[in-house]
Amino acid sequence: MKLYRFLTGPDDANFCHRVTAALNAGWELSGSPSYAYDAEGKVMRCGQAVVKEVLGKEYTPDMKLGEQ
Repeated sequence: MKLYRFLTGPDDANFCHRVTAALNAGWELSGSPSYAYDAEGKVMRCGQAVVKEVLGKEYTPDMKLGEQ
């Protein structure tokens, strides 16, 4: 099965650590990162799609993707 996640957060070191943790857990970057200004929160926000191929399992809507 192929899994998809879209990680988002403020443009800070914590966001970079989340993406790095996903990469080290076997996820791969998918496409370019996104970057936008959140006028309400007055911060820049980042987003990055990641995908992962998991063999021997079937997708169910209730699975926690970050634990795969």
